[in-house]
Amino acid sequence: MTRMGIAVALGLVWCAWSPSRADDSPSIEKYLAEGKLAEGEKALEVRLNAAPDDGKARFGLGVVQFVRGVERMVQSFHRYGLRTSLLGNALPFERLPIPENAHPEPIGYEELRAIFQNWVDDLARVEATLAQVRDDQVKLPFRIGELRLDFNGDGKADAEETLWKIFAEINRAANDPEIAASSKEFVIVLDRADVAWLRGYCHLLMAHVEIYLAHDGRDLFDRTGPLFFGNAKTAYPFLRRIPGEPQERFSFDEIVDAVAFIHLIRLPVVEPKRLTSTLAHLESMIALSRESWKFILAETDDDHEWVPSPKQHTVIPRMTVTDEMVKGWKEFLDEAEALLQGKKLVPFWRAREARGVNLHRVFTEPRTFDLVLWVQGTAAAPYLEAGPQTSAETWRRLQRIFQGEFIGFALWFN
Repeated sequence: MTRMGIAVALGLVWCAWSPSRADDSPSIEKYLAEGKLAEGEKALEVRLNAAPDDGKARFGLGVVQFVRGVERMVQSFHRYGLRTSLLGNALPFERLPIPENAHPEPIGYEELRAIFQNWVDDLARVEATLAQVRDDQVKLPFRIGELRLDFNGDGKADAEETLWKIFAEINRAANDPEIAASSKEFVIVLDRADVAWLRGYCHLLMAHVEIYLAHDGRDLFDRTGPLFFGNAKTAYPFLRRIPGEPQERFSFDEIVDAVAFIHLIRLPVVEPKRLTSTLAHLESMIALSRESWKFILAETDDDHEWVPSPKQHTVIPRMTVTDEMVKGWKEFLDEAEALLQGKKLVPFWRAREARGVNLHRVFTEPRTFDLVLWVQGTAAAPYLEAGPQTSAETWRRLQRIFQGEFIGFALWFN
């Protein structure tokens, strides 16, 4: 993956906090380095009960809550024996470095939904905590390479269970000698702009999961669950893999199950309010990105920046931000907001249709999601309208401004 992928992975897996000793906020660096996240969270809550306006403690609490949420999800997937399938590159949760589990617990559709619901709940708690940070001068130095997680839920976080390992597994570019060699001392100083940045990411992640939870994937899981889990509950016992038994990467079973997975992505809507929530999350993400950039552009220091202004430097090796990029990003936010609000339409991909797709109505008037029919176009027919459409030229210009890596920059900039 590209260096922009590094930005994405780092952003999603940060952080180990090393607070200044000049204030009364508790130093939780040892809790993070030892993987004692629950103790660190408790220490920060005690501090905030005594000093509710301590912005550093509240920011730190949000960070620890985020990391605990990641740990909880990893442990859940380990408990049920998540395995990598042929679809691993398409399903983000399969990229997590889940330790092999030779004796996974049985998992059914309800247990899988519970994992994702817990993740949404954890993210909502993080976002609520960060929303209360009022200190515009807040700063949090941290070293990402020192933070440990308990991947397998055995109550211990050993030297192999580090947040950096998640980063390295998600992004092979972490093995770049310049980055890997400095992982232990990779220092980032977060500030008020990053409070809004992480809040925006929480909304983005919640939006993705809410889409999944809005639909009924029970039949999909029943017929393809063993493709992903070592002990999946299914009405078709012949689909099951034997835990611990080596699997041939491109076996007949693996290939036809992957094809069946795509074929079965025809998901009825069972909780339409979740799609309305998805829309709200995406709109909040845009608002928080604008807030983040307001603070970034107002900064006068240059202190180990995560996302820098054109006048600053980022800790990401060999990366720079230009005035043209900032202008282009603001243009993108305006364009994305117009699409989500239905003020602009998505151009239809069939040549004989001049109308466009109203994305706002896709969320507010949901129908059964059929992947193949969306690609073909007939599933989009109920949402076709006449009206102004987003321009292909706009997106080509953004690709040029961001050196052909707009998606990577977008995930970094948020």
